[in-house]
Amino acid sequence: MTTTEAGATAPSETASEPAHTTHGYHKQKDEHLKRLRRIEGQIRGLQRMVDEDTYCIDILTQVSASTKALQSFALQLLEEHLRHCVADAALKGGDEIDTKVDEATKAIGRLLRS
Repeated sequence: MTTTEAGATAPSETASEPAHTTHGYHKQKDEHLKRLRRIEGQIRGLQRMVDEDTYCIDILTQVSASTKALQSFALQLLEEHLRHCVADAALKGGDEIDTKVDEATKAIGRLLRS
């Protein structure tokens, strides 16, 4: 993982998971993409509201709705990670479970700070 200028973590070219790995969200991929497109629409709506000089409180209401939508998406993705990746690591045994639990704990920490 690498850190961007904004302080966010971005995947590095040497990610810990191979590119061909099936992730926990795979079965709901289409649903997730649909949800993210709706969130993208909300963000574009915010841009439009600013462009049209909409009242600040109305914009803040939409910011809150967009934030909640992203948080809800993140929680769903986290649940799928726990059910798939962490559970799979537990079945395999060894140090992999510690790695997956550590990853999940750090992700939860980032979500709580946001």
